[in-house]
Amino acid sequence: MINEAELREALCEVGRRVWQKNFIASNDGNFSFRIAENAVLCTPTMISKGFMRPEDMVVVDLQGNQIGGARKATSEIKIHLFIYQRRADVYSVVHVHPPHATAFAVTRLELPKCVLPEIELFLGEIPLAPYATTGTWEFAHSIAPWVENHDAFLLTNHGAVTVGLDPFDAYYKMETLDQYCRILLLAAQAGDWNRIDHAGMKELLRVKEKLGVPDPRGADFCATATVKSGRPKPIPNRFVPHPGPITDTPKLSGSSPFDTAKAHASPLPAMNDDARMIIDEVLRRLAQRR
Repeated sequence: MINEAELREALCEVGRRVWQKNFIASNDGNFSFRIAENAVLCTPTMISKGFMRPEDMVVVDLQGNQIGGARKATSEIKIHLFIYQRRADVYSVVHVHPPHATAFAVTRLELPKCVLPEIELFLGEIPLAPYATTGTWEFAHSIAPWVENHDAFLLTNHGAVTVGLDPFDAYYKMETLDQYCRILLLAAQAGDWNRIDHAGMKELLRVKEKLGVPDPRGADFCATATVKSGRPKPIPNRFVPHPGPITDTPKLSGSSPFDTAKAHASPLPAMNDDARMIIDEVLRRLAQRR
């Protein structure tokens, strides 16, 4: 069973990480985790995601109605809910504005494929969804043509979304996405992007298959995908409980490794005599300069 208190802390930790990575500014960004068939734990609106507390989280149903929490749910929760409605294998969604990935979303440039092995193995194709007004169901449905077969999306003139088994899984995919876009931008300054050849890609996809990661692309996997757009058809709810504990490095188990109060209570290591003599001499010389 998922420990909800631990899950709330995990969402806070993801908030600290995206803030420290400059993936968000001010009160940007939102993350969520599906905790029951009709219940999603999500971040609130109008709060810096780098400074959230577990009690700040709110709960909404799959229609977007708030059913728990003192704060107000993020207005962009609709795109999270749409993903949960379409993907039984997804339990967590992260939406932020990482600068390098967002640069491609603003310029409306499709990301090249067959460039980095890590991207092909762990993310695959990253589609660019058409522009729609944030916070609307139209915005949520902008990823409809790709939502069932992709784990990362660029949102035109907006940012990016990644999905995963838990908040850390979705967050790490976001890190990978922005790192890829940063490398592409640097490569464009140094020269050009050189693609992995067909034989190399076939071998990578064989490795991917052994890892148990499906890839919907056919033989021409480096070509730009052409997927018909359109409003999605409703599908039956296929929710099943999360299969196991939420883990990270370090793992979130027992007492949280992110308990800052406990960390601050830890005594400082004792200084040896040599270190103390050096510090005293530095302080003496500073005092003489005043």
